[in-house]
Amino acid sequence: QVQLVESGGGVVQPGGSLRLSCSASGITFGINAMGWLRQAPGKERELVAGITASGITNYAESVKGRFTVSRDNAKNTVYLQMNSLKPEDTAVYYCNADQPVYGMIYWGKGTLVTVSS
Repeated sequence: QVQLVESGGGVVQPGGSLRLSCSASGITFGINAMGWLRQAPGKERELVAGITASGITNYAESVKGRFTVSRDNAKNTVYLQMNSLKPEDTAVYYCNADQPVYGMIYWGKGTLVTVSS
């Protein structure tokens, strides 16, 4: 089992920045991709950014150039640096990780990001 714990959410004004962190604990052997998804009120959950264990990244078009995903494999932690935040970025942000060796996908409980003046 793997536990994912997110931190770093909060309230920020438009144009501001936040950094989210997600730490994995438990049996972390074989974790491959880690990433961030978000769900705004009344909307479906959507991919924000992901990163493989080798560092290959992908981003939603809506966040390219503003958000940066990174990870520290030694700490089993993935980060999401969010700059130039917009009100439409307001959502609950969830971390997830896949562990192909065990055929498992894990989710964190989410952290709320609110962008408002």
